[in-house]
Parts: sequence; C-alpha cells; structure tokens
Amino acid sequence: MAVAVDMKALLEAGVHFGHKTSRWHPKMAPYIHSKRQETHIIDLVKTAEGLEKALPFLTKTVASGKKVLFVGTKKQHKDIVKATAEAAGQPYVTERWIGGMLTNTTTMSSQIKKLHDLERRMASGDLEKRYNKLEVQRFAEEIEVLNQKYGGIKDLSGIPGAVVVVDTIEDAGAIREAKNLGVPVVGVVDTNADPSKVDYVIPGNDDAIKGTELLLSYFVAAVKEGATKEGK
Repeated sequence: MAVAVDMKALLEAGVHFGHKTSRWHPKMAPYIHSKRQETHIIDLVKTAEGLEKALPFLTKTVASGKKVLFVGTKKQHKDIVKATAEAAGQPYVTERWIGGMLTNTTTMSSQIKKLHDLERRMASGDLEKRYNKLEVQRFAEEIEVLNQKYGGIKDLSGIPGAVVVVDTIEDAGAIREAKNLGVPVVGVVDTNADPSKVDYVIPGNDDAIKGTELLLSYFVAAVKEGATKEGK
C-alpha cells in the first residue's frame, strides 16, 4: 500500500514557506505558488506530486535489497535525521560530509575497518588486557571520534541505492558524489536552491523542524514498506 500524502499536514507543518524573494533560484519558479510580503510561498501541490514520485521509488529501492542513505548535517536536522534513519534501519550522515564518503571507497573502507576492529577488541577485553588504563582510554576516545565521523555508515556495504538529502545546499557534497556514481538523489529543495541537482525534487522549507520531521516521516514510512517487500 503506497504511503498517503496529507496536504493539510504539509500546510500545518509550514512546508510551504520559502526564503525571501531576493534569495530565490530562478529554476525554482515552477514550484513557487505566490509571494507573501517578501517571502516566496511554495506550491504544496508540487510538493505532494514530488513525494508521490519519490516515495514509491524509495520503497522499490529497499524492496530490491538496497540501502537508502539519509544525509542531514545542518544543526537543527542532525538528531531528527539520525533518529529517522535508525528507525528505518538505514545508514546516515549527520556530521560534516567528508569528501570521498561515497567515492573514495579505499579510504572509507580502511577507516570503517579500523572502527570495527577497535570496537571488537574493546568489547572482548583484548585492549584492556594488552594496554594500561590511559592507553585504553585513548582507544575509547578514538572509537568515539571514528563513530562521530563514520558511525552512521559503518554497516553500509557497498554503494547505497538512493540518497535522501534534507538540505540540498548544506549537503551539496553528498549530492555531487551520488551523481558521480549514478545514485539517484531525493532532495528537499527550498526556493533558494537549484532543483536540477537532484533526481526527485521535493519542494519545501528546509529549515523548519516540523516540516523536516513530517517529510522524513513520509520517507521512513516508504522505506519501511519496502523492507516488508524485500525479497518477495
């Protein structure tokens, strides 16, 4: 059953509020409904249409056995994106996007292998047996730093089937790498951003927490639906 989009909920969450008219991107013109004082108002019909295309795609991606990588490194997005991805059992990046996270597989694999090895040795007590308390503490700190950088993708095997970006300007690096690899991008695109950079455009406010939470709830519902169909 496809995920249903509620237009009233989009309105109540403030998804329709764009940026000031002076900051708009001309390519967003088809997605703008009107102007209110000095602010562009996003056409929520277009938002719903974007979701109705993107959500079945995410469901199909997960049903095929591929992962969806959630990216949101803006301060107000971090906790929401992490919670959403974890609830859906999907990888995520909520700290700074490190160049090469998708394209430099050699370096990323090395760092993630190091993280897994240190975690395994810490859990087994091997580090405690071999090193003094100060050295073990340093290993614990290293594990914490590595988890901060790579924890959300440490269980991602290979290239994801899709990338969801909740702020296409803030995380332009993630979009570039996904495009270089031919990985489709679902992006929440505000009125100051270039919609041509993503494959599935979700025109909407990329600052309001309520709006972000609502859009992410749709994404996670689509992903969970795909998980129930995986392998069928």
